[in-house]
Amino acid sequence: MSVSVLVLLADGFEEIETTCPVDLLRRAGATVVMASCQNSLETTGRSSICIRADRLLSELENPMNFDLLVLPGGPAVFELRKRTDIISLVSDFAGSGKPIGAICAAPLLLLDAQLLDKGKPYTAHISTIDELPLLIKTQAVVEDVQFITSQGAGTALEFGLRLIRRLLGHGKEEEIRKSIHACPVLH
Repeated sequence: MSVSVLVLLADGFEEIETTCPVDLLRRAGATVVMASCQNSLETTGRSSICIRADRLLSELENPMNFDLLVLPGGPAVFELRKRTDIISLVSDFAGSGKPIGAICAAPLLLLDAQLLDKGKPYTAHISTIDELPLLIKTQAVVEDVQFITSQGAGTALEFGLRLIRRLLGHGKEEEIRKSIHACPVLH
């Protein structure tokens, strides 16, 4: 089964929250496109690590053709929140019923797209608690029917593995988990 993933990048992205899930998803066989939300393929993370995106978001023919949207956190989120095109993309993607992964501050983009209602479980970085007062503080990754949210850089490995599970199933997640010597999840 071939699956495709769209990862949004902008200056100030959190490197660990981007590279860890991208690496894991690619190991699992997913086609992952890192798309720059800027006018350049070159993006600089919050720790000054430069990553060359695969494509410009503006040049993608149809972002809705992807099976999963991944929103890394970091200071970039606060700039992306100001962009109606990004909020519309998140909203449209959610409207398609496809899963969205958001880590650290990125669940704020879900909030801005009016996707987090009071009954929907989610987590995020603790620094977002003023805007996301119902975030679950006791779980590294929180999943619901459509959203996979995670707390931050320290939870990026588990976040990436959960994205694999959502797209490719438990067996593929366990295969990748074992191949990288990640601790098994206790059920």
